[in-house]
Parts: sequence; C-alpha cells; structure tokens
Amino acid sequence: MRNRKFNKGKKFIFFLPVVALIAAALGYIVMYLWNWILPEVAHAGRLNFWQALGLLVLCRLLFGNFNKGGGGNRFREKAMSMRSKWHSMNDEERAKFKEEYKRRCGGWGAKNH
Repeated sequence: MRNRKFNKGKKFIFFLPVVALIAAALGYIVMYLWNWILPEVAHAGRLNFWQALGLLVLCRLLFGNFNKGGGGNRFREKAMSMRSKWHSMNDEERAKFKEEYKRRCGGWGAKNH
C-alpha cells in the first residue's frame, strides 16, 4: 500500500519549481515582446522583468483565467442559454425583449444615419 501523504508531498515539491519556471518564462516572454514591439509602435516605455510579471498578474485580475479551459466555457454556456431562451420566445416576447434592449442600451452599436 502506498503512502498518500508522501505522494502529495512529492507532487508539491515538484509543482513549486515548475510553477516558478513557468512564471519566469512568461515574464521574460512578456518583457521581450513588450520591449520589442511597443516602444517603437506605441512610444511606450520599456519594461523590466518584475514589471512584466506584474503586468501578467494585472491581466489575470482584470481578464481572468490562467486556469484549465480558460473562461470560454462559461461564455459558451451563457450564450447557449440565451439562444435557448430566444428560441423558446414567441414573436410578441421577442419584440418586447428587443424594445427593452433598445431602451437599456440606447441603440448601442447601431449605425446612426
């Protein structure tokens, strides 16, 4: 019989350096790409490694999902749910929904002539 605590400990010891290595690689990739493209194109300042790593964390906080599967599944589920609701509406309910959408969004995205 195997000792599960020992296996979890081994996994953690292996996991920690791998995470640090991935974070370092991502930090250097962001720093390299930023310093290669943005100073010339957008007249942005150059980044050091720690700023690049901070930018990665900021993007994670603002946009989320470095986790498995990304955030696409939640968006896809929401879209499928809305599509299902739309198909189950009758013409009167659809017209009411469209009017409410126009009222709330003020025709946002529509071309004004």
